[in-house]
Amino acid sequence: MGRVTATDRRTVLLATAGLTLAAGCATRSAVAHPAAPSSAGSAPPLPAQLTHGPRDRPRVALTFHGAGDPATARALLTEAEQRGARLTVLAVGTWLDAHPELARRILDGGHDLGNHTLSHLDINAMSEAEARQEITGCAERIRRLTGSVGTWFRPSRTPTASPLVIRLAQEAGYPHVLSYDVDSLDFTSPGAAAVARKVLAEIREGSVVSLHFGYADTVAALPVVLEELDRRGLAAVTTTELFN
Repeated sequence: MGRVTATDRRTVLLATAGLTLAAGCATRSAVAHPAAPSSAGSAPPLPAQLTHGPRDRPRVALTFHGAGDPATARALLTEAEQRGARLTVLAVGTWLDAHPELARRILDGGHDLGNHTLSHLDINAMSEAEARQEITGCAERIRRLTGSVGTWFRPSRTPTASPLVIRLAQEAGYPHVLSYDVDSLDFTSPGAAAVARKVLAEIREGSVVSLHFGYADTVAALPVVLEELDRRGLAAVTTTELFN
């Protein structure tokens, strides 16, 4: 019996997800990593809470809940980098306490690093003092490890932040709360094909996708997602690039 290659395994996964492997799409070289525009021009100001980027440019943002097994995180970061993709990682503060080296690893790979609260509890249900501590506690850890509080804030246990949490995030140095318009549901462990199918059925220009570190399904699905994005001419960029 012949040797089974990584391409063979991806072909099977693509077929299971209802897709086909396009010739010449094994890497993301066809879609360059875009540079941010030199000028913001006359674009209107962004709202306080963001769910997606511009729908008229071929860019998407793959955003990751930063927690779980650090080996899985490294595998996802490496896979993205090898394919010319850039991610956005919203890190949980206690995860950074346990794996402080990953903050610099994320930034050195050209990815965005942001704040996903200190303890990943239901922030919208907290008192003002408790919610402030969840936001600033994570921000302080990111600042200590990288020199800044990071680029984005995403609330925990909810896709959108309450007005109180939006205000507290802004006070902590985050002008915008980052939500999403595509939920991969990878945290339910539905299988890699289901993760890829869900993302690719819903993603379009400007989409912000919610994904997670720490799940084997996500590691297996990412190459399939990136190959199909490349075939569609969509570049996976940082959230900062998406909104610039």
